[in-house]
Amino acid sequence: MDPRPHRLPDDVLARLAAGGGGAEAARHLVAAERSKYRLLVLGVARLASDDGLPHAKAVDHAYDVLAGIEKARPEVVRDVLGHPAVGGWAGHTLQALGGGEADPQAPAQLGAIAAAAAVRAGVACWTEAPVTGGTVMLPSLGRIVLADRATGPELVDLRVHADGTVEAGGRRIRVPDGEQPGWQPLRRVRSGDGAFAPLVDDLDPYRWTSETAIEGRLPETELRGWQAGLESAWRMLTDRHWTIARETGAIISVLTPIQGPPQGMNSASASGRFGAIAMSTPPDGRWLASTFAHEVQHAKLGAVLDVVEFLEPDESRHYAPWRDDPRPLSGLIQGAYAYLGVSGFWRRQRAFETDLRPHIEFARWRECAFGVTGTLLDSGRLTPPGTRFVTAMRRTLSAWLAEPVPRAARDAAGQEEAAHRAAWVTRNGGTS
Repeated sequence: MDPRPHRLPDDVLARLAAGGGGAEAARHLVAAERSKYRLLVLGVARLASDDGLPHAKAVDHAYDVLAGIEKARPEVVRDVLGHPAVGGWAGHTLQALGGGEADPQAPAQLGAIAAAAAVRAGVACWTEAPVTGGTVMLPSLGRIVLADRATGPELVDLRVHADGTVEAGGRRIRVPDGEQPGWQPLRRVRSGDGAFAPLVDDLDPYRWTSETAIEGRLPETELRGWQAGLESAWRMLTDRHWTIARETGAIISVLTPIQGPPQGMNSASASGRFGAIAMSTPPDGRWLASTFAHEVQHAKLGAVLDVVEFLEPDESRHYAPWRDDPRPLSGLIQGAYAYLGVSGFWRRQRAFETDLRPHIEFARWRECAFGVTGTLLDSGRLTPPGTRFVTAMRRTLSAWLAEPVPRAARDAAGQEEAAHRAAWVTRNGGTS
């Protein structure tokens, strides 16, 4: 499992800077993030062994098992290590190990990761994995509920058989099968054409860190709402926004439920969980399609920033037209790139709808993103690659500013932005 350095070709970076990139750029970003996660997993294994933690031998053994599986089925190990919750676990655990504050059980989760790879590869193995609340999580697959949930050791033996059967703590289950006593599988939602089928991860303890994460499984009634929303959103994307569809299909593998607002929906991305979108139940397909346009941009830029440095150190804070709090330059560039994608979505979508809302969204966010690119370029804190990237963003937005929008939509967009800015100034003091 030797890590390899990764770089982004100049032409790919240029297409990303313009706002798109397509499937080819997405493949480069996925490869870069998977390289990053391999490094993180290697770091956990080495630190756990060097520090002589209580379960260091279990971690060493799990790493050897994973390396052995990789020799036979490298694509399986690649996919398991690329699962967003594995990235969340690796980043959290490595940081905790470096600070001397790691939960002794956390590094041993590598045993569950190796077991998940073994199940998917059809390889027999034995590992040890942590028990949390009487359960053992196999990332990307599901959760084993042990026969005796009240008591038990810190680690449990996992015996994986080549037919997919797993033995653990008095349970014997066949993991590829659906829900059964002792087994809660991760579920999927699927587009109507079957081309896009992300997992709904509502089980893994490392799936999300935000306080907005929902505890427990997503109810079946809501899951059906997610399914209907995905079918509608995917039709919209493939029919009208094919670049977004290709990028979404290549990058997004997991949807994670979080709490929603009274109206609309919440969504979020995290650089340490590349490939996942955290979201509340979508009210309709259009909301979800625009959410994909927004969050895929965050995922793309997060991956770019893992390879290329765009900003010099800076502690300044600035007005962001999409936030209620002052933001650092790093937040501004993320927001501007996300709303470049949002503007592009509504720019095309308005050709297919008769109401003003798509025009309003396009008018507002193209202006806001354009203004923030100016703040970034005027800051003096962009590196040369960062300057080139933001300049290309601004060039795209500048062209869109010249496109006609109905006066009523322009007026409404201006009123919404003015109200946001006034509220921001009242909340934060001073001027924006």
